[in-house]
Amino acid sequence: MTSKLKFLVAASTISVALMSSNSAYAVGTLTGTDILNQATVNYNVGAVPQTAETASDTFKVDRKVIFTVAEAATTGTTSVVPGQQNAVTRFQVDNDSNDTLDFDLAVAQLAGGTAEHGGTDNLDVQICTTPVSCTPGVQYFVDNQSSGTIGVYDAGIDTATTIDNLAPDDDIFVFVIGDIALTAPSGAVAGVTLTGTAKNDDGSAITAATDSDANTSAEQTIFADAGRDGIESDGDDYTVTAADLTVTKLSRVVSDGVSVTNPKAIPGAVVEYCIVVSNAGTATGTASSVVVSDDLATLTDVTYVASSGKIDGTVVSGSTCTPGTTNASYTGGANGIVSGTLTDIAPGETRTLVFQVTID
Repeated sequence: MTSKLKFLVAASTISVALMSSNSAYAVGTLTGTDILNQATVNYNVGAVPQTAETASDTFKVDRKVIFTVAEAATTGTTSVVPGQQNAVTRFQVDNDSNDTLDFDLAVAQLAGGTAEHGGTDNLDVQICTTPVSCTPGVQYFVDNQSSGTIGVYDAGIDTATTIDNLAPDDDIFVFVIGDIALTAPSGAVAGVTLTGTAKNDDGSAITAATDSDANTSAEQTIFADAGRDGIESDGDDYTVTAADLTVTKLSRVVSDGVSVTNPKAIPGAVVEYCIVVSNAGTATGTASSVVVSDDLATLTDVTYVASSGKIDGTVVSGSTCTPGTTNASYTGGANGIVSGTLTDIAPGETRTLVFQVTID
């Protein structure tokens, strides 16, 4: 204790006022900010006011590294279909630190186990040049906030793979991009994980103080993220929505010009073909744009019965079908092609193409 302070304490009347240029520990105060605190002591000697004495203290705000990596809304599994390219899962990195930071990113695929939204991981996404030319892998890109649409993956515009100079209280989207194999089965799940690592704003590694390090007057850094390590991650997944079609071709003799019951396949007889397309009840997707065609050039010694082609009928039993009311198309003469586009086939539903020929 200095002699001056001893004297002040001994004085008969002392009033103390504290003044501060900033509120210490202010939430969001930038790292390196000087916090100045000044104390003023007013006193009298006898009845005479004396010159006030002051003392001050300054310290620097330390750097608090805290951030999150999280699946971005809308949350939930990402529904995809076989053969789909550039299927996007979206994440958001929030910098809640009091300093501008860079972030290194990495993406990984699960290898079995439970995916983020409860399904069992049993599929890997791929990088494909076409739906059938693929190699294992997954890509990720940072949202370009100066071009394209923010929050939406813009191919060829969103090309960065690291986050550069993310300001305090700012956030940015990261897109994980995967292609789905054409052979991916209905209900398959592919889990992915995005990991972010905090870096200094020049991209260098952060050296942080530990809880056992003494506090000093120099600016220090602490990790305050969930893992206290400057590394955060979150997961998402893709779920394949697919139709599961089976095709069956049935035939029955309708008439032979001789027998009233049980007609036979003799020359002049009329034969009805029924092509049955069914979507399994366990499928997760509706089949659309289902085009059925039958090239009669593959059949010998038959002639198409004009206007007999109908689509969207039903199977009654066995090989007997009820033709629909919508006409199929026919091109190519006596041995041409019968074709038609069926109405969408939901899981558990069946559609047919029915047509007749006569045996030459």
